[in-house]
Amino acid sequence: MNWITKFIKPGFKTLFKKRTKIGESSLWTTCVCQQLIYKEELHKNLFVCPKCEAHQKISCNDRFKIFFDNSEYEILKTPLPSDDPLNFADTKKYVDRLSAARKSTGQEDAILIAGGKLKGINITVGAQNFSFIGGSVGAASGEAFIYAAQHAIDNRNPLIFFSCSGGQRMMESAIALQQMSRTVLAVNELKKNNLPYIVVLTNPTTGGVTASWAMLGDILIGEPKATIGFAGRRVIEQTIGETLPEGFQTSEYIKEHGGIDLVVSRKDLRDTIGSLITILLKKNKITSTDATNENQEDNQQIASVAS
Repeated sequence: MNWITKFIKPGFKTLFKKRTKIGESSLWTTCVCQQLIYKEELHKNLFVCPKCEAHQKISCNDRFKIFFDNSEYEILKTPLPSDDPLNFADTKKYVDRLSAARKSTGQEDAILIAGGKLKGINITVGAQNFSFIGGSVGAASGEAFIYAAQHAIDNRNPLIFFSCSGGQRMMESAIALQQMSRTVLAVNELKKNNLPYIVVLTNPTTGGVTASWAMLGDILIGEPKATIGFAGRRVIEQTIGETLPEGFQTSEYIKEHGGIDLVVSRKDLRDTIGSLITILLKKNKITSTDATNENQEDNQQIASVAS
């Protein structure tokens, strides 16, 4: 054995092992634009890349800390149905996937609901965590959404929801699909009670979530460059046999074609939504005699917020 075999190769192996260990607890991260970002700087910038302004996926608790006044909020306990009603297994058992997701995220399921204040107004807020099985919606997520709607109705709160999901959870099959109609009915109850319902569509919002509650908001807001759609781009291209335009299924493209109302950067969401719910709550209180003048004034205010 020569000195190369004896020293250099083991040296390289040791070097790579050390780098791997450093990477696991690194103070740095990379963006889709390949920019190396100091994690503390990314946190201060609300998890938005300072170079390309890509809005990173974030946990429900990080979302709440950014959104609520003084980062003060209360996580609301939502109903939790029994796990794995179908005894589903693919390459892993569904119960094992749930266990791993709960351990890594600290959540019972993909959706968390919280109560708190925005600009001094009591609100109910829901968010999806993409790190929990792709933010997919099963029975527990459906129950959480319905609970959020009922909590908003009981407390006369606006409901704001941050979507981030690949769609319905395949491990629960028809049970997951049932949540589409159940959540739509919950939104209908909000509208019957004349309560504002605003949805912020974050990256990505796709599948059954887009086909149900996510597109039913009184006002639909997309985060910049978020992917919003039902089927994926590749599936659509293969189905229709045509190449789709550049930017297809991005927030900006969908706003341009009338699918959503606003595209708002994460740093501006608090101010924008605070202004919108103030206007919407005021509209709900107007009397019929004042309706015409008040509506004209408020529509002008909403237009100014949108611009």
